[in-house]
Amino acid sequence: MRFNRVLIANRGEVAVRVIRALHELDIEAVAVYSTADEGSLHVRLADRAVCIGPPPATESYLRIPSIIGAASTTGCQAIHPGWGFLAENPAFAAACGENDLVFIGPSAEVMARMGDKALAREEMDAAGIPLVPGTPPLGPDETAEAAAGLGFPVLLKAAAGGGGKGMRLVQELDQLERAFSTATAEADASFGDGRLYLEKAIVPARHVEIQVIADAHDGVLTLGERECSIQRRHQKLIEESPSPALTPELREEMEATAERAARAIGYENAGTFEFLLGPDGSFYFIELNARLQVEHPVTELVTGIDLAQ
Repeated sequence: MRFNRVLIANRGEVAVRVIRALHELDIEAVAVYSTADEGSLHVRLADRAVCIGPPPATESYLRIPSIIGAASTTGCQAIHPGWGFLAENPAFAAACGENDLVFIGPSAEVMARMGDKALAREEMDAAGIPLVPGTPPLGPDETAEAAAGLGFPVLLKAAAGGGGKGMRLVQELDQLERAFSTATAEADASFGDGRLYLEKAIVPARHVEIQVIADAHDGVLTLGERECSIQRRHQKLIEESPSPALTPELREEMEATAERAARAIGYENAGTFEFLLGPDGSFYFIELNARLQVEHPVTELVTGIDLAQ
């Protein structure tokens, strides 16, 4: 489908980057802005701009009806979410479809399934993708036996989680009860969902992610890896590519695995499959980021491919 006009549901550097890509494709760009951002660069660069509310993001950039309304009244055919805000919100993707707007990203169904880490593990397991040994979501009375079965250390992880929220490393049994309680509370406060599951902690391990681009016709392109092992509190500090830990053969195997996983779930658009890489060269799926990540320029610099297009 050829678009003539696309709305960018974001602001700042994100919106500027997408506007530049749209203009390179001779597509009109429509910006949205809060009253605090009226003079922002992305507003000045866009062909049209619509005010969607006051400064708090919850009253502007995160208000789905306001953004859908802005796209409809300006005659847009599609919405590009950028990264952040509503980029990984299945309700937003669904609302776009309900209003005859193309959401430039994966389907709402895939986002919802992959956003549930426990369900994502089930789907990847069914597709034959290697997983870190783990469990389905557990109650507090089940974790001790499950952790003993996996062998310490283990990770408690939020089923609806991300960004390290609701995650605790547990080194021994007497730490488990307290860790479960605090991780449950944090997960519930962050995501409105306190479910936790267990994974065996792979120590030492590297964190390697594979960038994919997929279309609606079963075509999947992998664009190498980004190494993001240097982290603080489960937040990435440094990304580099290529990874110093990957041989050409291991890179090919990881890319083939990401490609197979993308096809298995019917993935479309840009996404990132994240893996843990063990010291013996074994690697395991941990999650899918169903969006264009903020780290994507690392891949662009290495490949010369504009991922925003």
